[in-house]
Amino acid sequence: MGYNPSKVINGTWGEVWIDSDYIDEITACNAKVTPKTETISQSRQLVDGTKIVGLENKGELKTNKISSRFAKLIGDNLKNGIQTEFTIISKLDDPSSLGCERVKLTGCVFTELTLADWELKKNGEETMPFTFMNWEMLDTI
Repeated sequence: MGYNPSKVINGTWGEVWIDSDYIDEITACNAKVTPKTETISQSRQLVDGTKIVGLENKGELKTNKISSRFAKLIGDNLKNGIQTEFTIISKLDDPSSLGCERVKLTGCVFTELTLADWELKKNGEETMPFTFMNWEMLDTI
């Protein structure tokens, strides 16, 4: 049994949009939901149980540094104490896989802005961590 290894999805085919802007310099995208739990002790049980009491939604975009895109997107608002929210859509569509996967993240807020980060003889990269409020699977495989 098993699966066909050629169907494993390759990240080379990944794409990202922030609001309606296509981010062609993207090199990586991740978004994770981590349940927040509390410990539940029970009589006559040596092992504690857990109960989900919330969710923590975080992600990160990585790009080749080709412009001041993110400084322009959120820099002035940050200086003025304004929180800027975005919608991020991630698409992974390897032509040899079993289909396309798209996820829409809403209420996205970038939690860090790098103003300068460079090194001699090294290509520029940018990492943008973010939080998000909700997600919707637009396409699944």
